Amino acid sequence: MSRQALREPRYLTLAGTLSEEVRTHFSPGQWLPSESQLARRFGVNRHTVRRALDELVSDGMVTRHQGLGTLVVDRRLDYAVSAGSKVTHNLAELGITTTTECLQQSLVVAPEAIAARFSQPAGMTLMCVDTLRWVDEAPLLRLRHWFDPARVPGWLDRYRGGSTRALLDQHYGLRLARRRVRIEAGVADREDQRLLQCPHQAPLLQLASDNVDADGALVEVSISRARADRLSYHIDFTDEVSS
Repeated sequence: MSRQALREPRYLTLAGTLSEEVRTHFSPGQWLPSESQLARRFGVNRHTVRRALDELVSDGMVTRHQGLGTLVVDRRLDYAVSAGSKVTHNLAELGITTTTECLQQSLVVAPEAIAARFSQPAGMTLMCVDTLRWVDEAPLLRLRHWFDPARVPGWLDRYRGGSTRALLDQHYGLRLARRRVRIEAGVADREDQRLLQCPHQAPLLQLASDNVDADGALVEVSISRARADRLSYHIDFTDEVSS
């Protein structure tokens, strides 16, 4: 095999150089030089620069903003998990803009493990809603919500995207709280790779929550899968210790 065949592609070499510079010379919130500036500096064409930046986007180091450029991001958003915490509200308090896309929703037969959470036998039909949460125009986590359809009549006619918690509050008078949370490590499958724009087998954090109404009745089981390179969870016990 020739040396040329063994040589690393130019864009990957450039991606390594840019990754090191982002880690050592840039802070979250700073903009990288333009593609044309980087192309002139490194003596390559803009296509090579764009492919190199694609690698940094995939690694969660930067995000692209149409008409503005490439922004360095904090590689891990610190998200507080508590009984009443809401993803959109928590991130908004950090000054982070979020959008939620509805991928699909329908009444389906729930997996046995999910039906068991609702104290029902296998074969129970639940409302299944898949959403994708975008943060600063980059996909951060995908969520699957399982609802008791009796508690959310007309859901399919109402929900088109955005905060599911806001819709539950506004149209159904439901303010849910977490009763049980389970956090696990996982790896990205092909669907995660496509939706979260991360490498196949990249590390993920999975958080499953049992969410109840004011009377303690289970209304929703939610399961989120987030890029571990862009999100961390913390649980604050201050209130419990004080009491």
